[in-house]
Amino acid sequence: MMDPVKLRLRMSQNDAHYAGDLVDGARITALFGDVATELLIRHDGDEGLFVGYDSIAFKAPVYAGDYIEVEGEIVRVGNTSRTMHFSAWKVIESRIDPDCASAARVLEEPLLVAKAIGTCVVPKDRQRLSR
Repeated sequence: MMDPVKLRLRMSQNDAHYAGDLVDGARITALFGDVATELLIRHDGDEGLFVGYDSIAFKAPVYAGDYIEVEGEIVRVGNTSRTMHFSAWKVIESRIDPDCASAARVLEEPLLVAKAIGTCVVPKDRQRLSR
């Protein structure tokens, strides 16, 4: 199999969807989709299509200002389907001091905020890379 793909980014104020600067879980799901796209390009030379999630679980809140690392890997390759595992981890936490809005800290251990299993497909005629 190939190496996992990782993205790391800061959740911005634009990502905050709910009161208290809480980030919508759909934002994390969109990041899983970005990782899936890169995995398919690296594996097949095509973006493919995301068919669906077998499971998705949100484990901890994410806030504007937090840094999130998203990782995914292909765990099964079918004729046209690709099963992938995803995880999202908070690596830097903001909002640690109500009297100082710019305060943040690097977490000693990343905190799992979401995980998922999903399936993508790449039609045979779009599989440009030989394996």
